[in-house]
Amino acid sequence: MNNIILFFLMFCGGLAVALQPSINSRLAQKIGFIESSCISFAVGTLALYFVALVAGRGNFRNLPEAAWWELSGGLLGAYFVSMTILAVPRIGTTAALAATITAQLLTGLFLDTFGFFGFRQIPFDLKRAVGVALLIAGTSLVFRR
Repeated sequence: MNNIILFFLMFCGGLAVALQPSINSRLAQKIGFIESSCISFAVGTLALYFVALVAGRGNFRNLPEAAWWELSGGLLGAYFVSMTILAVPRIGTTAALAATITAQLLTGLFLDTFGFFGFRQIPFDLKRAVGVALLIAGTSLVFRR
């Protein structure tokens, strides 16, 4: 797949991640915090199940071959969705996303630098350090106390 298409798809993913906390927080006002997280994951699970049935190329039968930690993504996702539902009404969407993006970039930098999970190792350099430093500075500017 072309890198421009991948960038566009990730950009659209970013739009979705920016909209999701506010939508889930509105739902939480009607049904509750944990319940909103549950519904969010249930709807997502159903949608992905049908996409997997129609367009999937993998095989659910291979699931027993997965290591325990390879299944932790769902728990991490549930934590993330729940925390955004909790945070957005209190600190705002911008601050919540700035904290999220900063943490993602710092974690990504760490994972890339050491090549964790068997992925390609990407060396730490000055450009990456400056980019992360600027993001941290930007996060501190948008987080109002």
